[in-house]
Amino acid sequence: MRQSSLVVVANRLPVDDSVAPDGACEWRRSPGGLVSALHPLLQHTPATWVGWAGGTGPAPMLADVDGVRMHTVPLAGDDVRDHYEGFANATLWPLYHDAVEQPVYHRRWWEAYQRVNQRFAEAAAEAAEPGALVWVQDYHLQLVPALLRAARPDLRIGFFMHVPFPPPELFMQLPRRAELLLGMLGADLVGFQRPQAAHNFAQLATKVLGLTATDRRIAVDDRVVRIGAFPVSIDMTEMEALADRPDVVARAARIRRDLGDPQHVLLSVDRMDYTKGIEQRLKAYSELLATGHVKVRDTVMVQVAVPSRERVEQYQILRDRVEREVGRINGEFGRVGEPAIHYLTQPFDRAELVALYRAADIMAVTPLRDGMNLVAKEYVAARVDNGGALLLSEFAGAAAEFPEAFLVNPHDLEGLKLTLMHALQAIPADLTARMTAMREQLRVNDIRAWARSYLTALDQTGTLVRRLTTS
Repeated sequence: MRQSSLVVVANRLPVDDSVAPDGACEWRRSPGGLVSALHPLLQHTPATWVGWAGGTGPAPMLADVDGVRMHTVPLAGDDVRDHYEGFANATLWPLYHDAVEQPVYHRRWWEAYQRVNQRFAEAAAEAAEPGALVWVQDYHLQLVPALLRAARPDLRIGFFMHVPFPPPELFMQLPRRAELLLGMLGADLVGFQRPQAAHNFAQLATKVLGLTATDRRIAVDDRVVRIGAFPVSIDMTEMEALADRPDVVARAARIRRDLGDPQHVLLSVDRMDYTKGIEQRLKAYSELLATGHVKVRDTVMVQVAVPSRERVEQYQILRDRVEREVGRINGEFGRVGEPAIHYLTQPFDRAELVALYRAADIMAVTPLRDGMNLVAKEYVAARVDNGGALLLSEFAGAAAEFPEAFLVNPHDLEGLKLTLMHALQAIPADLTARMTAMREQLRVNDIRAWARSYLTALDQTGTLVRRLTTS
């Protein structure tokens, strides 16, 4: 097993689910998300990505992807059911997103979470060369930092929480709250999307574990664990280059023609998830159609909702509800050849997604709660024409960076409708000024700035940071 100076540990490998007979595979680039954030950074240093390939049974041997080694962690069927679908996504995910859905607790789920985290820690220890940086990602693997430190105290260990981290009154509900906190505190640096999340973590370290903590440092035995906010971003240069490609520009124009050349195209791109506010968005749009403030011929809505966690019951129920509502709206307000909502559930490649961004006059990103939301940033980066409007939830981490967006409380149906109408009716000069400001902010705070900020704090020598962020 070759070892690496940088090891990324995440629940999933960043590859597609279908591997060619020769073992070749490609980066799996979903809308937003971890892969889009880290992909540009891992091609300039000996790096290994430790993760699950998506199937059950023995771990497949995968070829390198863009020079990054793939180290597969095997999961059995009960691991997937109890760790991934259970504790990670039916216990932690809803709790960390303001308990939008009621979290569920089962003891066997916790046992599986421990078992799988141990397996990931062992894989990371095997992949890391002496003194390497190991960067553990997200809520699926909160126990890994402490397990890894016990096995490999020579490593520099970082942990980054991509989703929101809840206030003490919510986190305290967890039966295994102390173990989860101690797991994260095995890291040298614990990063969050927003300062409030770091504050919540420090409060819990004091309240649950009795540790001395500030919003920047927590004393653990003879160590100091640093904490802080490092808002994740995207590769703006890559997105702009893609948006400027002649085939993408032509495809965007074709999309508008296929939609009937409406005055306004309203776009949403989400995973099918109850945190994304899809139902609230559909209801607001339906009421605007009912009152005549929006007319089908003039305004077309395109809702991309990529299926997610389809074996989890809450997600099956959500998909059924969304599809019934889309059918009702189209049945009531659509015409032959003119649906009120174009509803798409298939994933898109990057070029098609950017063409959609360029075709959309308004991008509606209205989650009920979101750690950051990179789709909002991708839309801003893709608008090289300084056009378009971003309708953005106040409860997405991106809202703190984009005050020029049309900010909205997605729980407030009347406010959502009113803000959408403001975006539809805004004059071009206002839209240009807003988009220009957001694009300037994003250009300064792109993926490389995020990596430089986090890895500089983690890597005391600075050698790896320079290699990653200056190539």
